[in-house]
Amino acid sequence: MSSWLAPAKVNFSLLVGPRSASGLHPVRSLIQTLDWCDRLTLVEGGEDRLEIEGADLPDGGENLVWKAVSALEKEAGLRRPPLRINLQKRLPVGAGLGGGSADAAAVLKALGEMLGVAPVRLHNAAASIGSDVPAALSGGTVWAEGFGEAVTRHPDLTGFAVAVVVPHFPLLTADVYRMWDELSEPRGREFPSRFLPPSLRRSAPVRNDLTPAALLLRPELGDLMEALAGEWERPVAMSGSGSSLFSFFVDVEEAAGAAQEVDGLASVTVGADLLPHGPVREEAVT
Repeated sequence: MSSWLAPAKVNFSLLVGPRSASGLHPVRSLIQTLDWCDRLTLVEGGEDRLEIEGADLPDGGENLVWKAVSALEKEAGLRRPPLRINLQKRLPVGAGLGGGSADAAAVLKALGEMLGVAPVRLHNAAASIGSDVPAALSGGTVWAEGFGEAVTRHPDLTGFAVAVVVPHFPLLTADVYRMWDELSEPRGREFPSRFLPPSLRRSAPVRNDLTPAALLLRPELGDLMEALAGEWERPVAMSGSGSSLFSFFVDVEEAAGAAQEVDGLASVTVGADLLPHGPVREEAVT
């Protein structure tokens, strides 16, 4: 049996390009994993089974956990034992925090360790699952480019934490990209440099091009951004395709206090520290 932590991510920058002939949008995104994680436990034997706690999600082949298993089987040409997987969902769904991708990446890491699969095989499998999975597999501070398959390390960001606020409503990624196309591919507003942590100022531009589309789909998201900016006295940004919002604070204690201040405005509010890694065995961090 092995237990793995699957970290959330935020997009400090998400620059989107016009839709390609494949129907996908190329991106350049600065991604950071956080110490806010789902938990997966894998046990060999019996028959394949996925148990999910904390969220109403499908447990069959459409779940990214099983897609990750299938992708690694195909990529590595391996035979695996039956797996009983328990997934404890702590990350909100449809919030732009990459929880499903993190779960897929954690399964790849776990199976890779169990069956002795080379890291390059894990990356290839990750790229075939979804655009956020390669970055989730790497973890830490990374640039993800192309359709998410090209991941390069960025020097680890330090010296700050984030407060994350998840509204009472999700946003579907496909809907946000569709609206972005209909709006003629707008650019998001750049985060004012004077409000950025010093270690992030050299990584500009810090902006999210999907924000205008998300705000048009859910105008109440803009209301929440304004309310948070007023309470925190600083600008607020969106992660991924939404609906999560975040801002920067000196350390995790200040971020947690800021999150608590606005607890009544949203579904979930947390203060989170930066993680320098992706999925990891639970015992490695306890």
